[in-house]
Amino acid sequence: MKHVPRHDEHGSRFAQWFDAAGIVDPKLPRGTALNRASMLIDAAVDGQGVALARTALAAWDLINGRLAKPFELGLRLSNTYWIVCPKATADVPKIATFRNWLLAEAAEDGRRLRKVFAETPLR
Repeated sequence: MKHVPRHDEHGSRFAQWFDAAGIVDPKLPRGTALNRASMLIDAAVDGQGVALARTALAAWDLINGRLAKPFELGLRLSNTYWIVCPKATADVPKIATFRNWLLAEAAEDGRRLRKVFAETPLR
């Protein structure tokens, strides 16, 4: 397997992915441990190997064709993103405007990603 940059230092995400794919006793990839998801994504874009990355973080590169999703299989992670602020300020116009903009952007990225995944044959 080609050099594989990875975000988690112990390769646990790759182990989870191989398990979900039904691959028993995989030879886990070795590679540089990167401590930022953006560095991992950039390494994959630069052709330094394959990467497991959150779709939300790789969306721009997927939408713009800099990265491709080579497999249908993905992992469901327990972590999610939250928009948070003090309850007392949740309805302040500038916060509500920002929240609405952010949700609209996320929805648009989701729409564009669904289109990319539907149009791009898996390799």
